[in-house]
Amino acid sequence: MENKYMKRLLLMEAFIAISISLMAGEPSKPYKNPVVNYSLPDPTVIEAEDGYFYLYATEDIRNLPIHRSKDLVNWESVGTAFTTETRPTFEPKGNLWAPDINKIGDKYVLYYSMSRWGGEWTCGIGVATANCPAGPFKDHGMMFRSNEIGVQNSIDPFYIEDNGRKYLFWGSFRGIYGVELKEDGLAVKLGAEKKQIAGTAYEGTYIHKRNGYYYMFASTGTCCEGLKSTYQTVVGRSKSLWGPYLNKQGKTMLENNHEVLISKNKSFVGTGHNAELVTDKAGNDWILYHGVSVANPHGRVLLLDRVNWKKGWPIVKNNSASTEAKKPKL
Repeated sequence: MENKYMKRLLLMEAFIAISISLMAGEPSKPYKNPVVNYSLPDPTVIEAEDGYFYLYATEDIRNLPIHRSKDLVNWESVGTAFTTETRPTFEPKGNLWAPDINKIGDKYVLYYSMSRWGGEWTCGIGVATANCPAGPFKDHGMMFRSNEIGVQNSIDPFYIEDNGRKYLFWGSFRGIYGVELKEDGLAVKLGAEKKQIAGTAYEGTYIHKRNGYYYMFASTGTCCEGLKSTYQTVVGRSKSLWGPYLNKQGKTMLENNHEVLISKNKSFVGTGHNAELVTDKAGNDWILYHGVSVANPHGRVLLLDRVNWKKGWPIVKNNSASTEAKKPKL
């Protein structure tokens, strides 16, 4: 009886050990692009304390859509950042474009563009805050307009903290600029001067710090012409937040030089305007961005791909969107 008991105990321990091992080393299941097959352009993403990633996008869904996910693959809608009553109003008949979400102190801070097609001198950037990522967001109004700050087409904001200071970068095909913000991030710092860091080929910038370099991700080409869209994601790098940002040949982004990261293929075109990079538990980096699906060319769908690093530069397999790949380990 004792031998039988010991055998059962050993078998049970072995079963538990194998189960733990399989769970720890379970291979990632595949996912298919797009991860959202309806229009969610110009995504921005943040990981919240509740274990979800929250994603915000240009308002092809009215009042600026919010989605959440635990694995970056399966997304659900959780509402909008604004309502008809709380919607920003500083640009009459304007739309809400290209948001950027951040956590500053104990607040979720959402920068947004407000513009209408052709209104390149009246558009501007505003800011709203919330206590939790799903909102409700309180609008604090306009931070600046194109004609006030002297930068045509002042849209596509991006926030970054560096060496204890807070900055906002922005711009769309009229130069990429940056300026220092106040401590709360809600306004431009008094006396701060804007500085241009990239040329007129770019919009939708995002700066990522890694191993002593600042990587500027940006988009070039046309975003919104359906299957004729030429949008693509590009990158340059610098040893300083303020540049110069260079390509592999040492040529500057101020003169519109860069490396191509993601371009079109047979399944997706117009692949650009990426969100913040997300690092999974295995240490792999992932990039969310939009594109036009050849199979469903209605709006700009949400795409996800892994970013690898080679000799200090980011690369995406085949320099284009995958149709199927292994899921992040989250």
